[in-house]
Amino acid sequence: MSSLSASFRLLETFKSALFQLWLRVQDHGILSTGVILGLIVLYAARYLASPYRKLPPGPRGYPIIGNLLEMGRGQWLKFSEWHKKYGDLIYLDAAGQPVVIINSQKVAVELLDRRAAIYSDRPHNVVADIITGGLFFGFSQYGDIWRRMRRAANDGFSKSSVKGFYETQITEAILLASDLLVGPARWDRHYRRAAASTTLSLFYGYPTLKSEQDPIVLAINDFAERLFKAVSVGSHLVQFLPWLRHLPSSLAKWKRDAEAWHKQDSAMFEGLIHMVEANVAKGDDHQSVAATLIREVEKNKLSSIERAWFGGTMYTGGADTTSAMMAWWTLAMIAYPETQARAQAELDAVVGRARLPTFADYPHLPYIRAMVKEVLRWRPVGPLGVPHRLTEDDWYEGRFIPKGTICLPNMWLMNRDPELFGENTEDFDPGRYLDASGDLALDISDSKEQGHFTYGFGRRICVARHMADNSAFINIAVMLWATKFERKKDASGSLLPLDLDGWVDVGLVARPVPFEIEIAPRFPEAPGMLAQERELRGF
Repeated sequence: MSSLSASFRLLETFKSALFQLWLRVQDHGILSTGVILGLIVLYAARYLASPYRKLPPGPRGYPIIGNLLEMGRGQWLKFSEWHKKYGDLIYLDAAGQPVVIINSQKVAVELLDRRAAIYSDRPHNVVADIITGGLFFGFSQYGDIWRRMRRAANDGFSKSSVKGFYETQITEAILLASDLLVGPARWDRHYRRAAASTTLSLFYGYPTLKSEQDPIVLAINDFAERLFKAVSVGSHLVQFLPWLRHLPSSLAKWKRDAEAWHKQDSAMFEGLIHMVEANVAKGDDHQSVAATLIREVEKNKLSSIERAWFGGTMYTGGADTTSAMMAWWTLAMIAYPETQARAQAELDAVVGRARLPTFADYPHLPYIRAMVKEVLRWRPVGPLGVPHRLTEDDWYEGRFIPKGTICLPNMWLMNRDPELFGENTEDFDPGRYLDASGDLALDISDSKEQGHFTYGFGRRICVARHMADNSAFINIAVMLWATKFERKKDASGSLLPLDLDGWVDVGLVARPVPFEIEIAPRFPEAPGMLAQERELRGF
């Protein structure tokens, strides 16, 4: 137990102090004995009163490194297993860095939501801070820069503001469905292109991308992969041995790389924001989040470099996670074909086959909306989210949580709570969100009307969640209206195996193990209608 290791440290300190005292007063007879006995009582009282004796339970670690070796790939699965033994709040000691795993919605809401004032900081990730200059607000510490960027994000991605994104989102959905029919074998690349194109268009007013191999997409995706790996718990030893940050760059390759990446990535994001600044200066009235930030600089108080990294945050937080979510959804479509059939029946009843779905159909497609919620619950793309950091000592139900503790909410396990979601939590079942009449009904308390916990908690909840939900809704609606997804067969006609439990870890984001699918038009007129819509939109 981690509390025992803390106790052993106190006892060692006590023994050392007694030995030093004995050396000094051993010639003073009765006085020496009295002083020693008094100190024994004093140290014993301090030991018994120490809050470290009341740490949350957790697995016993190794000497010096503690539980550091436990902080590896797929850790959410290990933490979920530990929940059976240690409970909702687990304490780990990662080479002296306190870590708590939050395994239940109840604890997460109490700590991360209701006590957000002290649980909203981020760990000081040395590598990520060097790469971003501390300006990537999703990972930045709780302070002035974070507050100004967060206010700007709340304005730009509020529930009402994202309605202005509808036209771009439906255009991208139409292009995506068309691409899937033309090149079904490249389905994952099409998802990546659509997610990147949507995000760049909405934030920068960037032209619609024709390929996921566009140089700007490759460059930003490379940045995102490096950053996500840098902030993953256990990715760099300097996370747990912070004194390593003082090593000169000549002796630390990780530091040299991070510094070089910062120069490279800053130039990229500054170039994008300068493009928008130039357009605004010329009187271009094209609407984008970046253009609004520039026009409203007196309101948001963001400098040019801060706007540049704000854009980097929004793209990185949106593109990779969106394409990963769509990949999990596609896996669900072929693993649970009955859900695909039910969604298509709803589309036929509401939309018909004479036109494509639009956002006007949103209120009348509850099963499609439930699909969005269910895929985020079933396979959260960030199973542990981004770590929080506690800024003050705290107590929860008699357990001590020390200042500086890294807090990891295990969304994977919370989204599988049978008391909230029913007994079949391992299955992909959008119907769990509907009532007997087919309307959205499942109300998960304290889930911010999401019906799952994948978007996080407190002041660090995903700021672009409304935009992400809308993109997923229209993508799914248009794709299922026009196409059908089927499990691929081998040369003998046997279904290829599926790995529903496997995952590919790319830092903070988990994607499914690669798989093959068959995609075909759902009815003969669908390809032509998509082509007609593309032509009307200039594509």
